[in-house]
Amino acid sequence: MIIAIDGPAAAGKGTLARRIAAALGLPYLDTGLLYRAVGRLVLDAGEDPADHEAAIRAARTLSETELLRNDLRGPDADKAASQVAGIPGVRAALLDYQRHYGGLHGAVLDGRDIGTIVFPHADVKLFVTATVEARARRRHAELAQRGETVTLDAVKADLEARDEADRNRAAAPLRPAENAAIFDTTDMDADTAFEKAFALIREKMK
Repeated sequence: MIIAIDGPAAAGKGTLARRIAAALGLPYLDTGLLYRAVGRLVLDAGEDPADHEAAIRAARTLSETELLRNDLRGPDADKAASQVAGIPGVRAALLDYQRHYGGLHGAVLDGRDIGTIVFPHADVKLFVTATVEARARRRHAELAQRGETVTLDAVKADLEARDEADRNRAAAPLRPAENAAIFDTTDMDADTAFEKAFALIREKMK
């Protein structure tokens, strides 16, 4: 079984996907980590994440070990990930990785283009969203928990910029798959979101 969970940053799709995977006994892949790891590899090499050749080179050499790094979150990693994610050659290089991962035993995958590009024939597709204000509050709380000092306004502006870049990139733009269920978590806590999403998935599995 393949369950595709897409949506913008800080909508809650990662938390939701992990819990759904655990409940169903399926592997889980945060595909955003792939792009974060590629961006970090480019930065490590002293190169520009917007440089197509450098980013594609990094994507082709990506290993599972890179996904375990502890520096794949934060403003620098966010920006680099957004830059490399807009490069068609990077997305092509990572496509096989994602399909191979899901094809082995089934999986729950979250990202931006799982239901539209990576697994267009996924068994269940959710597009998880929330208002930018709600997403900014969540991301701000996450950053504060990590000890990072940043204003709520700055977090909101960053999310808006990432949304714009994700929606308008030429390669696999962020949009709901035609047959995806739209799942708005604006007024839900993590437990409520899981209960409602899991019920929806079980219904679709019948």
